[in-house]
Amino acid sequence: MNCPYCGYYDSRVIDSRDINDGVRRRRQCLKCGHRFTTYERLQPIGLFVMKKDQRREEFQRDKLLAGMRKACEKRPLPSGTVEKIADDIEAELYRSGNLEVPSAVIGDMVMERLKALDQIAYIRFASVYREFTDITTLKEVVDALVSDVPALATPRNQLSLLSAEELEELSKRKQSRDQAKSLSLKNS
Repeated sequence: MNCPYCGYYDSRVIDSRDINDGVRRRRQCLKCGHRFTTYERLQPIGLFVMKKDQRREEFQRDKLLAGMRKACEKRPLPSGTVEKIADDIEAELYRSGNLEVPSAVIGDMVMERLKALDQIAYIRFASVYREFTDITTLKEVVDALVSDVPALATPRNQLSLLSAEELEELSKRKQSRDQAKSLSLKNS
């Protein structure tokens, strides 16, 4: 493994960890001492993507990642989420055993996962993938998405609100504590 900093041909492995379908290695260059990370993954047999115009091209994980990253750009998602989805899709494609996969199948897999992950990213990806030609088509997709979600759905990262009864009970407790405090101050 050549050092990305000085190009020296040799390095030593400092740490190795298993990740999803490969190994992450932390390395240190024996010449300049800089540290860098490498990822090793098993390269399975070639997988080809059949495009809409019947062209075939080799599956490129980076191309899949680029499309998903663009859709998820500036969205509040945990780091590594997009990479995890790409890993899952790639693994599922290889497990299928097919040497050729239609691009529509990959697009549908991405859409399904983005829909569950983030609605805005889903709409962004869908607008490119489905090639919306007018605002009406986009509105239909958004309306369908909204009708699938309960009207008062609580976001995953937000705690549920108190019911009216719970709020009233807390208010009464606070009032009684305030009254007790003011009486103790008057008696002092």
